[in-house]
Amino acid sequence: MLWNRRTDTFTLGQWFKGRIYERRCDLSPDGTHFIYFAMNGKWSDVSKGSWSAIARVPYLKALAFFPKGDCWNGGGLFLDNQRYWLNGDSCHRPSRDSTDLQRERAHRPVGGRGSECLSVYYPRLLRDGWRLTDHLSAGPTDHYDVFEKPLADGWLLRKYAHAQTGSPPGKGCYWDRHELVRPQSGLCLTQPDWEWADVDSHRLVWAEGGRLWTGSLTASGLLDRCSLHDFTNMRFEHRTAPS
Repeated sequence: MLWNRRTDTFTLGQWFKGRIYERRCDLSPDGTHFIYFAMNGKWSDVSKGSWSAIARVPYLKALAFFPKGDCWNGGGLFLDNQRYWLNGDSCHRPSRDSTDLQRERAHRPVGGRGSECLSVYYPRLLRDGWRLTDHLSAGPTDHYDVFEKPLADGWLLRKYAHAQTGSPPGKGCYWDRHELVRPQSGLCLTQPDWEWADVDSHRLVWAEGGRLWTGSLTASGLLDRCSLHDFTNMRFEHRTAPS
């Protein structure tokens, strides 16, 4: 989907029958290109069953195509509108690139962890204004890092980024939970159903129950919840990217 954040209008791009690893994806600053890592399990196909690609927003058609063959590394980050870093660069198979973008092989992002989702996700959070404040554990199979981002009126958006074996139903091994905290007044509003949340300019936005939401914060709490878009009635349709 293309989300025009100035007008809160949404344009359907393409569907994909497979898994897109959203924590290994990134959008160029000007919103024109999308780098992603995907898996469809067709290991004998030209994609080798998993691949990294760069597409023109909001489509998935690969302008740059990097077959992978497993689910380690993959995806990447944009350094600016013209340059990008490919996660696990040397782990990809011979590739095809029809973009004018420059692949930065020597770049090493700050804050990455391991060789899966957190190798891209954490550098992206830090780049986009989140602050890593703590590393905690809820047992031998659940470790999580705490990130915070300031909001209006003294509030903080807090993100607990879990890496968990045996995660709750509907969650992957990497999943987030969120809360709103106002330290000066001691308020803490837990948001167990938020799957994603961030700050868009000066407003709070989040995903919950198959919808994208926004709301305003005052000294007393979260008010004026507004659904920006409802995705729950969407069904697969075959769509071809323009040439």
